[in-house]
Amino acid sequence: MPEKISVLGAGSWGIAVANLLHTNGHSVSLWEFNRDDCNYLLNNRTHEKKLPGIEIPEKINITNDLSEAIDGAAYTVLAVPAQKVRAVCESIEKTIGIPGKYINLAKGVEIGSLRRMSEVIAETIRKADQNCIATLSGPSHAEEVARGIPTSVVAASTNNDFAREIQEIFNNITFRVYRSSDLVGVELGGSLKNVIAIASGITQGLGFGDNTTGALLTRGLAEITRMGVKAGADPLTFAGLSGVGDLITTCVSRHSRNRHVGERIGKGETLTEILDSMVMVAEGVDTCRSAYAMSEKFGVDMPITCEVHKVLFEDKPPRQALTDLMGRTLKEEIWS
Repeated sequence: MPEKISVLGAGSWGIAVANLLHTNGHSVSLWEFNRDDCNYLLNNRTHEKKLPGIEIPEKINITNDLSEAIDGAAYTVLAVPAQKVRAVCESIEKTIGIPGKYINLAKGVEIGSLRRMSEVIAETIRKADQNCIATLSGPSHAEEVARGIPTSVVAASTNNDFAREIQEIFNNITFRVYRSSDLVGVELGGSLKNVIAIASGITQGLGFGDNTTGALLTRGLAEITRMGVKAGADPLTFAGLSGVGDLITTCVSRHSRNRHVGERIGKGETLTEILDSMVMVAEGVDTCRSAYAMSEKFGVDMPITCEVHKVLFEDKPPRQALTDLMGRTLKEEIWS
């Protein structure tokens, strides 16, 4: 059944998802926070810097007015950067009058609080239907979804009925949606893999090969799984789309902003130079701060994450970081 759906955030992913939902027959509003960017989208119905070559259908309502965007919406999709989710949710809380259903697309862990995105939504939007908060995650670059390239993702919610609703809303012949009750695992898999993607980019920037990438992805998955299990996730979740699926895609894809950041660091650029030159957000940079704090707080061994943190924020030379990883004490491959 067609629904009225609000998509908050008109970046590449927000535009791709709004178009997808429109294709599925839903009535869609697309909210852009920045007034100038909103006017640009209204005048051009495309954004050549964020998602070149993709048009936004005229029937999608583009607005800078949050109350207009969410008024009467059966579902609200949050397609804003992870570190902006709380601020947007605070605005939603002030605006809405009735409980709503929320679907998060951001892949990150909040700096400071170390909250996952569903936790931020639940504690910030007190009027939200607490049984209807979910995250949609998996290997899903906006550039490919927008062009109808076959993609599979997972809808995670502690409420299986709500996860089924999301499947029905989003699924089509090019966008297959699975479901999971492991909200913790799906969110952490999607978030922590961005740090490993930065590491993958660094090794590529340094000129290393496929052997290095294969080892990095495998050992990266091991430390993501350790942290996930410590947080209460099912280890099998990390063998799925939001775990190894998203990890592989983000670490090797030319679309990956996190891999791109790492590659430029490996070639000698500074983090400040790289971020200043980027139009969109590389979530892994901020998530690295949170992931490092989580490893310290919970006593989870995350050697790759810790070395990426040293490279990004402590001026450690990338080549030395890799040397130190390779020179650690020998151990069993599989350990808990």
